[in-house]
Amino acid sequence: MVRAKHFCLILVLLFIGSSAAFGKVKGEEVEYSANGTTLKGYLAYDDSIKGKRPGVLVVHEWWGHNDYARKRANMLAGLGYTALAVDMYGNGEQADHPEKAGELSGNVMKDLDNAQKRFEAGMDFLKKQNTVDPERIAAVGYCFGGAVVLTMALRGVDLDGVASFHGMLPTTAPDNANAKAKIIVFHGGSDPFVKDEDLQKFKEVMKNSNADYEVIVYPNAKHSFTNPNADESGKKFDLPLEYNAEADKKSWEKMQEFLKKIFQPENN
Repeated sequence: MVRAKHFCLILVLLFIGSSAAFGKVKGEEVEYSANGTTLKGYLAYDDSIKGKRPGVLVVHEWWGHNDYARKRANMLAGLGYTALAVDMYGNGEQADHPEKAGELSGNVMKDLDNAQKRFEAGMDFLKKQNTVDPERIAAVGYCFGGAVVLTMALRGVDLDGVASFHGMLPTTAPDNANAKAKIIVFHGGSDPFVKDEDLQKFKEVMKNSNADYEVIVYPNAKHSFTNPNADESGKKFDLPLEYNAEADKKSWEKMQEFLKKIFQPENN
């Protein structure tokens, strides 16, 4: 009986220690607006952390603000950041077919002034949170979201850094391009949506804009390589989408290094 009690006590202590290590990530649905359009986001943070911390915007894939964007926000919160998964389409609209996704994403990218207002509305909302240091803000984006964060950086939005995962790459720069943010790009070397010539044009844009950037290529990775749902979507719609666990893991680790570097430069 004594041994059984001791064993139970050990299990309880292990559980408590494990819970403390992972912290307590809280997520909540939030609303903000831009130009009269309601934007439906998701805010995630670890409420066991005291004081303010850097904030990170998460920009969704072309499917819209969905569970995958929220998952990444939760993961960032688990790393000690406050994360806001933003809504670039408005009213939380999502697409369940590539044609609709292309329409929604195309509408955003053809009106970059309005896109910037929506992006900055999310950034302003994030800065006002009690858990956020408004002087330390970054953004990460996936696929369509990668194009968004890179474009916002080129347009001079005041961010510490942006990270693009299998994003569509800008091949032209806006007038008076002025990238204040440090930039890192995680690119699939086997991504048929972004050809080698597009990658080279993107690098020229970066150089001509005097951007502080890095491109990391994962040779065998295809489009949407960080999303475990990519295989299912690829088969359903006959698209070259494919999850790559190794590239997912390595790019996430490199992103963590990148965020630490831009937010704590004095320690590097």
